[in-house]
Amino acid sequence: MDSVPIKRSLFILNPHAGVLPVNFIISKELQRRKHDLSYFKSLSIDDSGSHIQHSFDNYDIFIAAGGDGTVRSVASEIVGTNKVLGVLPMGSGNGFAKEFGFKTNIPLLLRDIKKAESLNIDVIEVNNLLCLNVAGIGLDSFVAHSFDKLRTRGFWSYAWVTFTNFVKLRPLHITITVEGEEPLEKDLYVLTIANTRQFGNNAFIAPEAKPNDGIIDIVLIRPFPKILAPFFIYKLFRGTLSNSRFVKYIKTEKPFTIKTDETRFHIDGEPVKISGEISVRIRRNALSVLKTKRTRT
Repeated sequence: MDSVPIKRSLFILNPHAGVLPVNFIISKELQRRKHDLSYFKSLSIDDSGSHIQHSFDNYDIFIAAGGDGTVRSVASEIVGTNKVLGVLPMGSGNGFAKEFGFKTNIPLLLRDIKKAESLNIDVIEVNNLLCLNVAGIGLDSFVAHSFDKLRTRGFWSYAWVTFTNFVKLRPLHITITVEGEEPLEKDLYVLTIANTRQFGNNAFIAPEAKPNDGIIDIVLIRPFPKILAPFFIYKLFRGTLSNSRFVKYIKTEKPFTIKTDETRFHIDGEPVKISGEISVRIRRNALSVLKTKRTRT
């Protein structure tokens, strides 16, 4: 375990991520291996940022041990540099980790770190906020805001919050303007901005999205009879939403803006509030990600 790549990697652990048993086991495993690897238990996003900045020159690979929010906070500190992002997934959805084949398995991850192979991916900026995976407004953002208030985590908690928000869901009036094109006005249940295919838990909102093609996938879901919800869920997990007449996909390399009265947004599953016009653009090859045996791209 004393190879240079492992010694030059730092695990940033979010002690509040995921369900308690998984977090406890991972924490104990990292502590048990403290002579083989370096890890830091973060108290907050600001705490993570400060520690990464302070130790920036000492490490080549930074491992986010947590959910999609933890991944984004670590990535925000190393985007645009030659440092490499890795993930030890411990969240409820783990969308980014699933897309790149990261597993909750430290020995497996250490083997990937030892190889130290990486690939460059695009990132999306939403009003200068970093998005690695998906961002959006509508049902998914309402769920993110509700889920953030829960004390419990995990798939079933997320499913319950999704159901309760769907029952009371009303269409949002949204205007999308792609640079150089006419504005598009729609009443929507969901508007998703995708850099990768899924929300998490293998729910494929943008099945054709690729994180290194220089293209943003915009997903528009129009209001549909709520009795059809089980069919939508089935298509979502099968990756066949494009077959629905209520779903429209737009692919663009250009910057675009979004206007709506709703302020509840989400970025990589993390709730944020944004008022006024929302600006979206893509940054090509801005982030290096650790390759795993299971990386698709």
